[in-house]
Amino acid sequence: MEDGNVAGAGFGAASYIAAGNEVQVFEAAYNSRLAVMLKGPTGCGKTRLVEQMAERFRVPLFTVSCHEDITAADLIGKHVLAGSETVWIDGPLTRAVREGGICYLDEIVEARQDVTVAIHSLTDHRRELFIERLGGVRLAAAPGFCLVVSFNPGYQSILKDLKMSTRQRMVSIELDYPQAEIERRIVLQESGTTEALADDLVRLGQALRRVKDAGLREAPSTRLLIDAGRLIAAGLPPRQAAIAAIVGPLTDDAALRDEILPVVEAYL
Repeated sequence: MEDGNVAGAGFGAASYIAAGNEVQVFEAAYNSRLAVMLKGPTGCGKTRLVEQMAERFRVPLFTVSCHEDITAADLIGKHVLAGSETVWIDGPLTRAVREGGICYLDEIVEARQDVTVAIHSLTDHRRELFIERLGGVRLAAAPGFCLVVSFNPGYQSILKDLKMSTRQRMVSIELDYPQAEIERRIVLQESGTTEALADDLVRLGQALRRVKDAGLREAPSTRLLIDAGRLIAAGLPPRQAAIAAIVGPLTDDAALRDEILPVVEAYL
C-alpha cells in the first residue's frame, strides 16, 4: 500500500549486511518494547536495517517519509467523506499500533512539532496512542509494535533537532558508512557488478569521502556506489556510470565537478 509519502508493507526479502552491533541492539530494544532512534548519513542503510528487522520479527512495516507538511493527523488518522457518510481512516501510526507492526518515521526532524508530541505516549511505559478525534480514545499498542525514527545528524540545526524530552525516550543506534570490506560485499550483492568493479567503486567512494571538505555538501553514500554498479551491470561504461550515479547527484558546481572527475578517472 502506498499513500502519498506513507508506505505500508508486509513481509519481503529485505537483505542487510551489518557493519557493527546494530542488529543486536535493535533486537534487544524491540524485545524490551523500547523505541529506537537511528542516526546516520544519507544512504548508509538506516531504512534497509528497519526493513530487515521487520522481516526478522515477521511484523508489518509502515514507513513515513517525514517533511514539513506532515502533521499528527496524517499519522494518526482522520475523518473523510465516503458517499454521504463520514468515516474514520486510520493513519500509518494507528495501523501499526493496532496491528502490532513497526512504524518507521524517516527523517523525523523534518516533521512538524505536533508529530513528536503525538508519539510521546507510545515511547514510555504507557505504550498507548491518544486519539482525540475519536473522542479521546486511548489505544493500547498491540504486541509487536515498535516505533522507530531516523535522522541525519549532519543536517541538524537549532530549528531542526529532536528535543531532549523526545530523544531520552529512545534507544540510540548510530550508523555510518561501512568499512571497505563490508561495503564491497554490499555493493557486490546489491548491484550485480563484478568483484573487480565493486572494489574500484568502493575505493572511489573512500577517496571522494576523503576530499569531502573540498566543497561537497555530503560524502558519496553506499547507495550511490550501488547505483553506479547497477548502471555498469546494465552495460554503461564505468566512468560514465560513476558520473551519472555519483558525481551528478553530489554537486551541480562546474568547478567542483572538474575537481572530482580526475579522482573518478584515477579509480575507474
